[in-house]
Amino acid sequence: MSGERTLATELATWAARLTYADLPTRITDYAVSAVISHLGVLRAGISHPLGWKLLKAFGSPLADDPARAAHVLAGLSSCLYYEDSMYVGHVTHSTVNVPLAYRRQSGLDGRALLAAVVASSECAARVTAAAALGTLRGQGASYAQLVGAVAARSHAQGDPVEAWVNAWGIALSAPPWPLRRAFLGSDAKVLSAAVPVRIALDACDAAAAGLTGAPDLLEHPNGLLAKVSQVPSPEVITSGFGERWHTETLTVKLHPAGAYVDAAIDCAMALHDKLTAQDADDIAEVEVRAAGLTIAMDADGAPYLDRERSAIMALNLSVGYNVATALLTGAVTPADLTGPATADPRRWELAERTRLRFDPELSRNLLRATAPLGEAVRQAGERARGWLADFSGGRAAPPPGPPSTTFENATKAVGAVVTLVFKDGRRLTEGRAHAAGSAGEETRREHRAMARAKLLATGVPQEVADELDRLPELDARQLDHLIRTALTAH
Repeated sequence: MSGERTLATELATWAARLTYADLPTRITDYAVSAVISHLGVLRAGISHPLGWKLLKAFGSPLADDPARAAHVLAGLSSCLYYEDSMYVGHVTHSTVNVPLAYRRQSGLDGRALLAAVVASSECAARVTAAAALGTLRGQGASYAQLVGAVAARSHAQGDPVEAWVNAWGIALSAPPWPLRRAFLGSDAKVLSAAVPVRIALDACDAAAAGLTGAPDLLEHPNGLLAKVSQVPSPEVITSGFGERWHTETLTVKLHPAGAYVDAAIDCAMALHDKLTAQDADDIAEVEVRAAGLTIAMDADGAPYLDRERSAIMALNLSVGYNVATALLTGAVTPADLTGPATADPRRWELAERTRLRFDPELSRNLLRATAPLGEAVRQAGERARGWLADFSGGRAAPPPGPPSTTFENATKAVGAVVTLVFKDGRRLTEGRAHAAGSAGEETRREHRAMARAKLLATGVPQEVADELDRLPELDARQLDHLIRTALTAH
């Protein structure tokens, strides 16, 4: 590079200098919770048949080669749709996994690990936010992992800014583009994060050897944002450093299901506690009122549902299967994404009696919140009007107000109302404005307790969870031992 000022150089300059001491206490608290919760995700993947196949194919998540370990970890964390998210993106596949994988090679202690997690999460979320109004979103946004993995490794290694920018330029030169048929109808989705993580780590090696990437690849008319977003907002990539902390928009995922299904699961769990065994058999219809995005995602996965032969992603998106499971069992767990649960005829019969109804108020609430799309629409302003009209079928207007200057009060609102209609005419209803664990006031108070409960549910010893609470105090040897203990097969 020749001193050219680009979005990548500005972002890398800020992130490369970010240390643990620069982080507000609330941000380090979120980062600790993100690591704890993510270890729960990894352990759930290791325990699932799909995770077993990954380990058979690619080896241990504790491999001596950190690039291979990161590749395996990214596959495990994307198995079950159990990973946490933030505004914007499912970035932890790269931003937590890569620091975990490189902790030994880079001699990371707890504080250095957390600094790498935050720095890379900020980079990945900012770039993803800039491209949020496009067709490549959510788990399919491979570029989020490309950005996050480069930033995580570069920060952990203390690489100079030039290395960050070159590695990004190389990694983002040909981002993977998932095909919906494979994503929803096969096991291939499990590699949707692993492949870009490996590409990014190879790009770091290439940059270290002297290969260069285009430093303006983010904003160039023939660059990333122009390719993946219909309404790019490049300004958000460098907006509000040290004030707009995307890390504190964390949503702790409490169910292994689609993010747009979670609130309906919460409602069904509450209804389960009110049902007798006979009541469950007397349900004539399950009505689920939801935002348009929930209905669209359910419809996206429906053609790929085939009972116990369904790919996991199709199960994840099915409102009917997940609501029926929660109504009958009181929860949705990783065990519900494999046999014998997926062959249970009662679940499928109840799923077939589930009807989705569009709820305009829930759709408006979705756009008023920070995540998943409200902040992106406010950021784009008038630029977003046409995109939003197309996206919503003309049913939604841009939410009022300017973009946020801080995410201290960030929210995520994907709600649902579930009504059970019984054969005798009785009705029972439960509603939720947002899913448990979503960014918001409750999660700001309880994210550590949520993360610990998620990890403990995988069978990790209590003392491991207690030690992880002390993450900032751990030296490199203690950290390595703790992570190895947490990720040992059980």
